[in-house]
Order: sequence, then C-alpha cells, then structure tokens
Amino acid sequence: MNQKSIVERLFDSVNIGLLLLICAVMLFPFLYLFSVSFSSYEDFLGSKLLLWPSTWSTDAYEYIWKSRTFRQALLTTTTVTILGTAVNLFFTSTMAYALSRPIVGQKPIMFMVVFTLLFSAGMIPTYLVVQATGLLDSIWSLILPVAITPFNLIVIRQFFINIPNDMIEAGIVDGANDLQIFARIIVPLSKPTLAAFSLFYAVTHWNNYFAPILYINDSAKWTIQVVLRQIVVVGETTGTLGGDNMFTDNPPPPETIQMAAILLATVPILIVYPFLQKHFAKGVMLGAVKG
Repeated sequence: MNQKSIVERLFDSVNIGLLLLICAVMLFPFLYLFSVSFSSYEDFLGSKLLLWPSTWSTDAYEYIWKSRTFRQALLTTTTVTILGTAVNLFFTSTMAYALSRPIVGQKPIMFMVVFTLLFSAGMIPTYLVVQATGLLDSIWSLILPVAITPFNLIVIRQFFINIPNDMIEAGIVDGANDLQIFARIIVPLSKPTLAAFSLFYAVTHWNNYFAPILYINDSAKWTIQVVLRQIVVVGETTGTLGGDNMFTDNPPPPETIQMAAILLATVPILIVYPFLQKHFAKGVMLGAVKG
C-alpha cells in the first residue's frame, strides 16, 4: 500500500479545512437563531453576539405557540404542502406517462409543455385566471395553478421512456389496461424518481411566499411564510401573534420571538429531508440520463 505524498496530504488537509469552514459558515445562522430564541431578556440585552445563552428561557416559544394565528398558519401550510404535493405527483406522473407512450398529438403537446417552460403568461393574466375561476382566498389557488411543473414533467417522462418496453408489453399480454400498467408496473419502478420530485414539490409549497400574498386576502388563511413576513420584515410581533397568549401584558423581546418563529417554521420541512434524501440523487439521475 502506497503512502500518500506530502503534496497529497497537504491537498487533503486544505480540502478538509475548507469544507469545515463552509460547514461552520452554514451552521452559524442556525446556532445564532437557536441561541437567541432560547435566551432570556437579560442575556439578549447584555450580548451583541449571542452564541450560547447562559440562562435558558422558553418564553418566546410559549408566546408563539399560544397564538391562534401561528398555529392556524402552520396547519394551513402543512395542508397545502401535503395536498399540493399529492396533486403535483398525480398530474405530473400521469401526464408524463401518457407523453412517454406513442399517442396522437404527442409532439404538439410536448411543444406546448416546452413553450411554457420558456415563456409564462405573467402575474396579471395568472391572477385574472385565478379570480375568474373563483379560487381567490382558497388554498386551491396555491395548488392548482402550479399543478404541473414543466421541467419536472420532462425529467419524469424521460425516466418513463427508459423503462424497458418488454415490461409494458408483458402487462398488456396479461390483460392489463393503461391505468393498471401505470399503477402496478410504472409507479413501483419509479419510486426513487417520484420520491425525489415529491421533495422538490414539498419544499416549494412549504416555502411559497408570493402566491399567498397575491391570492389570499383573509388573514385567517395565511400560510406560515406570510406570518413570518409580518413578524420578521414588518415587525408586527405583538400585532400578529398577540391576543390569546399568556404574555399579553409583558411579551418577550421581539427579536427572540422572530428567531423562535423562524426555527418553528423551518424545522418541519427539515424533518422530511432525511426520509427522502436517500432517493434524491438516484431519482434525479435516473430521470435525467437517457439509457
């Protein structure tokens, strides 16, 4: 076994040092958020850069969690994410499978898909369509206009094309129709790809900020990102979250409330990553590389 040369060891050391530095830079904001959100009022006022609180306090989390507005926003966002991801996967996968088979009008339909990938109608026409269909102030306005993403459709379609045609013909010989072939053959073989794109769709729905501001006027139907905007950007901590909590007379500092709200809005989607991460790279590569 050959030992590494001095140059190779130096190269490895520099790479490891750079990666550790990048990790530290990426983790620092989370550490700061975590520390400030659990800090007491005295710790926060007495330190310009708080990396670890000396006195732990959960007042900010109790203040947020006792707010009906925050809980409702979290529930609305979770509903939109789960329901929207299911709608996205259903319509994207079914359309991708149909376009992967030799059907009449396949090329014109694919042309329209690619055209929408390059050009969009714009904000005002889209808003007028949502308004004309009666979707304003409904969670469906956050789901149906983005039911299919053209890029994801093209990648999933390419994966379906790469599935051996012999398997589909075997299903036809056994008397299966197109829906049975799709449900019993195509979907089980496509689990890594569908899992990867379900992660894409879920993260997109969870972080969606512009559409709720545009289509949702009722504050009772706000998503978590809109509530975060009111708390962090506008600075309305007591105005947005106040009214039904135990700290109405003496609320925690606005900064600790902001940090706690950001963490509570970030953690749920981070929990999803470990369950889908193993399918992520494999699923995307299977769909992107032509066999």
